Amino acid sequence: MTDHKEMPKETGLMENVRLLREGYLYIINRSEKFDSPVFETNLLGEKGVCLTGKEAAELFYDNERFKREGAAPKLAQKTLFGEGGVQGLDGEEHRNRKAMFMSMMTKDSLEEVQALFKEKWERYSRKWEAEDEIVLYDEVKKMLAESAFEWTGVPLQGEDLERWTDELSDMFEGAASFSLKHFESRRSRSKAEERMEALVEKVRSGGVADEQRALYQFSFHKDTNGELLSPAVVAVELLNLLRPITAISVYADFTALAVHDCPEESAKVKGGGKDEQQRFIQEVRRYYPFFPFAAARVKKDFEWKGYEFKKDTLTLLDLYGTNHHPDLWEQPDEFKPDRFLTWSGSPFDFIPQGGGEYNIGHRCAGEWLTLDILRVTVDYLVNHLEYTVPKQDLTYSMNDIPSLPESKMKLRDVRRRD
Repeated sequence: MTDHKEMPKETGLMENVRLLREGYLYIINRSEKFDSPVFETNLLGEKGVCLTGKEAAELFYDNERFKREGAAPKLAQKTLFGEGGVQGLDGEEHRNRKAMFMSMMTKDSLEEVQALFKEKWERYSRKWEAEDEIVLYDEVKKMLAESAFEWTGVPLQGEDLERWTDELSDMFEGAASFSLKHFESRRSRSKAEERMEALVEKVRSGGVADEQRALYQFSFHKDTNGELLSPAVVAVELLNLLRPITAISVYADFTALAVHDCPEESAKVKGGGKDEQQRFIQEVRRYYPFFPFAAARVKKDFEWKGYEFKKDTLTLLDLYGTNHHPDLWEQPDEFKPDRFLTWSGSPFDFIPQGGGEYNIGHRCAGEWLTLDILRVTVDYLVNHLEYTVPKQDLTYSMNDIPSLPESKMKLRDVRRRD
């Protein structure tokens, strides 16, 4: 009989509360406490396992050992992801649905997103010149939402922009909250899904829609049985484009903070090319908090490093902690974009939006789009705008999910250099 090692175990009675209260640091803190990349704890009312590090990420994204069905907690399905979306699928169903998303990520399509977002920077910055002060996070959310609607082909009347931006923001800003914001998040998703479902039914009944856009493509996508997806699922998946694009505003805000806090590094971007921009925004994505962890369930019993993993056990992979793991990153708590000059390109050590391979795994389909959006962002902040950063609270909490600078980056006296 094989001798199994006893997995380190967190025995606290309040682990569910501590998980949400400690946020991004929950898994790191306990991994250091146990000096182990794996430990057992109580996750959302059931026994669960937490993992961190590159080897753990390789394990977590092994589709023979882990599945996504039933992994996302209900509170995330009701707010962040929606029910029936690609994040909860496995096997052929997942490959079919993932292909639907990846078909929108062509070179021409991504270049169009950049062009749309650049146009928003031009138009909005002209408006900012007439204002004493702006809150960058709030402005970029609107810019991204507007760009996302144009790119997906979902019609947007001018007066609807504020409402849609608020609802899309609620979905990711209140998803992990114990407060009233969580219920606002649920209500916003419900209202958005209802409107989107009606739009899908209208398109299917002959309503005008650009056949090259996601609205049309998703509305007529067929599943593994050759059947159209239900209008409710199409609505969820369209929101799984609109919401994450709007959520890039979190990274955009941290990009502005990095430009302000790290002038020597941002100076390398000034007048530089795509490579300098790429290294800077990759370090933004590594250094600052975004997603805290990813969830899956054990597909079948197996053993790893002497530890037993039992079928259906809820498992969390520490994304933030892996991006700050001292065995993987030299001086992980320092902002050093040039570390990406020698980065290996592994899909398992740098996982701000999840890891693994794009086409066969669960790595975020929108990661390329995120990079394109952030390159435009840092280029405008460094090369095309002049502004001052007034005194404000630029601290951010590791307990809030998502985390943001408290003042959300106020900029004053914005002027366009062009």
